[in-house]
Amino acid sequence: MNVTVIGSGTMGNGIAHTFAQFGYKVSLVDIKQEFLDKAIATITKNIDRQLAKGSITESDKQNTLKNISTFIKLEDGAKNADLVVEAATENTELKLNIFHELDKICKPEAILSSNTSSISITKIASATKRADKVIGMHFMNPVPLMKLVEVIRGKSTSDVVTKTVMEISRGLKKIPVEVNDAPGFVANRILMPMINEAVYALYEGVAGVEEIDTVMKLGMAHPMGPLQLADFIGLDVCLSIQQVLFDGFKNPKYTPCPLLAEMVTAGQFGVKSGKGFYSYTAGSKELQVAEKFKKD
Repeated sequence: MNVTVIGSGTMGNGIAHTFAQFGYKVSLVDIKQEFLDKAIATITKNIDRQLAKGSITESDKQNTLKNISTFIKLEDGAKNADLVVEAATENTELKLNIFHELDKICKPEAILSSNTSSISITKIASATKRADKVIGMHFMNPVPLMKLVEVIRGKSTSDVVTKTVMEISRGLKKIPVEVNDAPGFVANRILMPMINEAVYALYEGVAGVEEIDTVMKLGMAHPMGPLQLADFIGLDVCLSIQQVLFDGFKNPKYTPCPLLAEMVTAGQFGVKSGKGFYSYTAGSKELQVAEKFKKD
């Protein structure tokens, strides 16, 4: 099976790595070669970690890297795909445009999936003439390590396509969970309001950053507090998903906290920008925790 992954960022390169590791021929597509080169460097670094731990061999490493080809033209990377996993920026208009193009480029029998964490699969499918073959494959970060794949059925997704994607996910040694299409699905419908409420607790002066995170880690056995997790996910991504929930349900309880919006406006996105609720300077304890989470 030929797999095309669109988007070579954190999620895209992790998805490409995972499929390639299990023997799939992967076409990784992005708009600039420099993005693709960076993705291959990241994949290589992550594979080297696996090699150092003894979980794979040098032969496994070489085979995984050989299974990945890179493309800057969507048509070149997707024309032979049996399965597409779109992992571009969490932007509705962008995803609709991508799926409209994929519908014209890909074989009629190709399955088109999205790694979206919140945007309606039914809406994404509306950009195509194959709504029965459009589905959500929501991987978790870091993809090579996290077991869950949230498989989201759109209103027209067929039973055959759903079964196929569930089987493919299991073949990647993941645990797929089938859910129906709704804003935020299950994972983010529950997670993001918790993070948003933690930001409100900080905004309203209930407690400080470390205090809020400590309560959730020690009291609820969370491996990472909600504010540090938000930094790890990206505050811009958290805000975007929270806005999707608010727009989708029209319920005031999903209103994004003003502090979250202010931080994103100020360019404080968390780990990827070096500052969020914590500061992530070279050698800092917070950066070490984030890096350890990626490795473990």
